[in-house]
Amino acid sequence: MTDATTTDLYEVTMALSYLREGLRDAATFSLFVRALPPERGFLVAAGLEPSLDYLEGFRVGDEEITAFARALRRPESELGSLSGLRFGGEVRAVPEGRLVFAGEPLLEVTAPLPEAQLVETYLLTQVCHQTAVASKAARCVLAADGHPLVDFALRRSHGPGAGFQAARLGALVGFAGTSNVAAAVALDVPASGTMAHSYIEAFGDEEAAFRAFARAHPGPVTFLVDTFDTETGVEVAADVLRDIGPPSGSGIRLDSGDLGALAFRARRRLDAAGLPDVRIIASGGLDEYAMHDLVAGGAPIDVYAVGTRVGVAADAPYLDGAYKLVSFAGHPVMKLSASKVTAPCAKQVFRRPGMRDVVGLAEEEEPKGAEGLLRTVMREGRRTGPPDRLVDARRRFEADLADLPPEAGAIVSPAAPVPLVSDRLRAVTGRVRAAIEARGAKARATGHGRHRVG
Repeated sequence: MTDATTTDLYEVTMALSYLREGLRDAATFSLFVRALPPERGFLVAAGLEPSLDYLEGFRVGDEEITAFARALRRPESELGSLSGLRFGGEVRAVPEGRLVFAGEPLLEVTAPLPEAQLVETYLLTQVCHQTAVASKAARCVLAADGHPLVDFALRRSHGPGAGFQAARLGALVGFAGTSNVAAAVALDVPASGTMAHSYIEAFGDEEAAFRAFARAHPGPVTFLVDTFDTETGVEVAADVLRDIGPPSGSGIRLDSGDLGALAFRARRRLDAAGLPDVRIIASGGLDEYAMHDLVAGGAPIDVYAVGTRVGVAADAPYLDGAYKLVSFAGHPVMKLSASKVTAPCAKQVFRRPGMRDVVGLAEEEEPKGAEGLLRTVMREGRRTGPPDRLVDARRRFEADLADLPPEAGAIVSPAAPVPLVSDRLRAVTGRVRAAIEARGAKARATGHGRHRVG
């Protein structure tokens, strides 16, 4: 069974109705985030590559028909119109790693209406979750101020799939490694790990544990020093490291307590033992806020390991994402619901230096000095080129981050740029709104409360 069944039930019921009524014309849906979370000055576009994998493999076959029929409690024979459905449409999207803002389409899908509708849920889950986590990870990069970051999110993520995504997204924004073995191998990024408190407890004392670990691992070793008493643990680790002549890259890990104060004391002890090159790694519920304070305080921490709060984007775990119909059968459409108004037509985001963005119509020419963010990445259900490389997404991220206004990259109380709307898009929006309101007024005047919108 394919991922075609990973959808909300109403996508299936709508698609069936469209097919029954002959509504198969081309529809364009726009996926965007209505508003940024309060502590976000930007978002990092992510989730496109898994979305394209899904669309290329999308197919409604016999197994899917059986599953849909069971969910609907209807005979399979009544769902025959869905059989054989594949995604054969076009996708225009912002490449992964680019910085984006509220109201800007991250991707737009144009396909026959039933196809474009059926893929909504899966695309939202991929793009919104991964953009949220990538944005959190990017803020950690800013807060770390050049210190290496390692992903420790797997054990606290919402399932193995989410853990893999967290590792991938950390690599996308420049993390130095991940504890996730599967992700490290699949993504060709460095695997990184130390030891657990259970390891120390199993030996009964820290010196025996550290020496045994060093015998088993000839490469760089990192000793966890806070199982019993942190300062004693640092003393023991320093003695063992000095005895073994630590391989390059070795370190100690602080995982609890006042990390800043402990790091200062640990650094003094290591230096006094003639171990100036032994690194201090900090972990334990860290995110950008904690790292910002530690870096600002000059804590002698060399590497930060982040997990729980980053893998689930703890302070902003969801995005107010939407996937809305903006054009059908060649006509612009829009939604006028209170607080959820949408703009009609396929769009483009025109970016000028300094993240001065303008959202306009897809057909508009790029203004002088601007670039269009959305690229055509799929035609007739197939990628327009090879899958994007993680290294290229990271380069895009780094370039955009360098151009981000300082106030948008602030860790505390960031101020996000607000995209402008082009004159042409504003004019079309006004005309479509006026036509909808006129139809509504006519329907009310004639006593017909229902009218076709768009």
